[in-house]
Amino acid sequence: MEKMGLNELRKAFLDFYVSKEHYKAKSAPLIPEAGDKSLLIINSGMAPLKKYFSGQEIPPAKRMTTCQKCIRTGDIENVGKTSRHGTFFEMLGNFSFGDYFKRESLTWGMEFIRDVLKMPLDRLWATVYLDDDEAFNIWRELGMPEDRIVRLGKEDNFWEIGLGPCGPDSEIFYDRGEEFGCGKHDCRPGCDCDRYVEFWNHVFTQFSKEEDGSYSDLAHPNIDTGMGLERIACIMQGVDSIFDIDTIRYILDGVLDVSGKDYEKEGTETTDVSIRIITDHLRSMVFMIGDGILPSNEGRGYVLRRLIRRAARHGRLIGIKDAFLSALSDRVVTVSGEAYPELVEKQELIKRIISIEEDKFAQTLDQGIDIIGEYIKDMKTNNETVLKGELAFKLYDTYGFPVEVTEEILAEEGFTLDLEGFNANMNLQRETARKGRKTDDEEGWKGASNLDIQQTEFIGYHTLVSDSKVLAVETDGEKTVIYLDESPFYAESGGQVYDTGIMSTDSARAMVISVTKHGGRFAHLLSDVEGEFKTGDLVHAEVDARRRHKIARNHTATHLLHSALRKTLGTHVEQSGSSVNDKVLRFDFTHFEAMTKEEIEAVENLVNNSIEEFLNVSVQETDMAGASKLGAMALFGEKYGDIVRVVSCGDFSVELCGGTHVSNTGEIGAFKILSESGIASGVRRIEAVTASGILEGYNNETERTSALSTILKTTPDQLMQKTENLMASLKQANSELESFKKKSMGDSVSTLIENAEDINGIKLITKRLDGATTDDMRSLSDTIKDKTSSVAMVFAAVTGDKVTFLVSLADDLVEKGLHAGNIVKEVAKVAGGGGGGKANMAQAGAKDISKIDEAFSVAKALIK
Repeated sequence: MEKMGLNELRKAFLDFYVSKEHYKAKSAPLIPEAGDKSLLIINSGMAPLKKYFSGQEIPPAKRMTTCQKCIRTGDIENVGKTSRHGTFFEMLGNFSFGDYFKRESLTWGMEFIRDVLKMPLDRLWATVYLDDDEAFNIWRELGMPEDRIVRLGKEDNFWEIGLGPCGPDSEIFYDRGEEFGCGKHDCRPGCDCDRYVEFWNHVFTQFSKEEDGSYSDLAHPNIDTGMGLERIACIMQGVDSIFDIDTIRYILDGVLDVSGKDYEKEGTETTDVSIRIITDHLRSMVFMIGDGILPSNEGRGYVLRRLIRRAARHGRLIGIKDAFLSALSDRVVTVSGEAYPELVEKQELIKRIISIEEDKFAQTLDQGIDIIGEYIKDMKTNNETVLKGELAFKLYDTYGFPVEVTEEILAEEGFTLDLEGFNANMNLQRETARKGRKTDDEEGWKGASNLDIQQTEFIGYHTLVSDSKVLAVETDGEKTVIYLDESPFYAESGGQVYDTGIMSTDSARAMVISVTKHGGRFAHLLSDVEGEFKTGDLVHAEVDARRRHKIARNHTATHLLHSALRKTLGTHVEQSGSSVNDKVLRFDFTHFEAMTKEEIEAVENLVNNSIEEFLNVSVQETDMAGASKLGAMALFGEKYGDIVRVVSCGDFSVELCGGTHVSNTGEIGAFKILSESGIASGVRRIEAVTASGILEGYNNETERTSALSTILKTTPDQLMQKTENLMASLKQANSELESFKKKSMGDSVSTLIENAEDINGIKLITKRLDGATTDDMRSLSDTIKDKTSSVAMVFAAVTGDKVTFLVSLADDLVEKGLHAGNIVKEVAKVAGGGGGGKANMAQAGAKDISKIDEAFSVAKALIK
């Protein structure tokens, strides 16, 4: 058996199956395709191919081979603690969609093992399903001795998930030798010991499980095999751990260089775990960002954030003080970039995102660890072993401290977390937020779902007027809703607002004020109804053309904006929401930091240039395969039908979209970004206007400028100079006020020290400071500590009806065991507040200023 590198193994496998007339497909991205709601992240080689196995789509070939990127976090707590667990791995596979079956699959498998890998055949074992005589006989014909073919039951050798396609499988094992075994005379594959390593599974999908529990034969059986690349690399390189494989060891050595730590030496067990966690998580974060996943507080973005923060914390545990993950990510690209060129293409972006996330976490880590330390101290005092869920939730909600990190820190100290209580607090917050968003009309009109009428045909792409038949009328005395057989009115969907307009018959007339879609039926909500609309009437429907054109301008502008953002910021930008009406457009997109002024200007210029080029806006109807050939961008999470609309703005933008658009970009007139802001972690929002919206904004700005000029008693052209003069005067006045405040406080320092109360050799100073800021109190305490020792200060800054307490202790008092954080917590409690902090200085807010003297008394008692 020749030693082979991981990259060499990948290539050898794919080349072998290409020689067997298999189509070599690129690894699918880690983000599942739009429409696949079953997975958060791709976790197996078969997952991206489900559409072919299920018959939803026709595969590019009946035989395929892939090396698929995968992420699994189900066993994350074991990563680093064992030699085999990892969150990122690569899965080799060969697949047949109704072409070849068991004999070819096992025969080629044995050929690859024997002729390419050159594995010693006397080390090989196979398992088959209990009743699968066919697979047993094929293995025997291939030269596998009968005593090394093990029959196992459903739990081990039968693949099925619910109803539908399923079947037996055959697994191939490598015997590592007696020294790895349990010593039992019947030790063989299926035993729990480490002697036999399963490295290749051949699944024979030949049955369909029916609702009554029976199995029927599939007309076209399939083959689905999976071989863990890291696992076979361990065997081929003669190592016991995935962390000793050539490519992964290269990353691990980088961690050792940065940390200066030894690995797998006596006494380094805890450090080794951290080193392996960092190494594994580096691989995951690089591949996830390379596939467009950004850190966030939910979904796959949260998985990424959790991995980055977990790796960063373990860096701290082994003594790495500065940010280090971004630089080490280069090592992942070095060993994997040839096989996955997207990593090279996005290398700088990957490093930038990791760096930003690592810096964010550093800001919260120290504070969170201090607070958890206080919690642990309290639990020890109270003989408790479980941290209350609401405390962990406060850490998460207030400080952004991941609950998983809280659990890890607690476990290291021998404590656990009330996870049920944490989740209860989290669910309560979500429910409160949901109720806050709920409106009376959020359910819309539900009647359509109960109506036995045909679906409405939307004809509004080509005309704004129609004579249509009324299919149904619903009224509750206040609201009237009409359903038509065909309608020129756009029903709100895809982020585009509904059309409005007029509907009339010879004897009735009304305004259409909204249109919603229910099961393909358009519900037209009417107002100002004159006369009566009846089922069977022929109505004249007319869309407000001016409003429709404004909406179309803004909608087409969102397409231009999307493309301009990707060209300016990078292809990681994806639409995560939009809202288009006749006045303004709103566009939400994935991006990891605020845009700079220069980036905003660049995007605005790109959009306006494409408007001024008068690009033709064309629409084609095709299937998803045709849309893909046209280069159309699909929106993640959107559900598309068999036939889709591809909207192209020249070559500048090509997207799938069901909305209404202008016929030429020149009709948009102009484009102006009003604001760019963050709405969630990893999600930014742009609000913009077009055409008359820009003119309206200009007119409003002119009115404001004129009004401000009047207030400041100047003219619009002198407004800038007048404002600068006023700011300079204000700055000087503030400077003089600050100097006076410092002098006043400085004069009182000696008085405060002289009047300090002596408590067993400790100078206690308590003082109410009206109008002072936290910085004022900190400055005063620092000045006092410079002039004397053994001093304890408790200040109360009063602003309006609120008070901020500051407790500051001299270093020698801290050394004696006093703790400012503990003191301020009790002091603030008296006045209806709370807080905490470090041993030498801490602060807390409170609401009841009438209790300040009482709070000072508590401080005095605590000092005593």
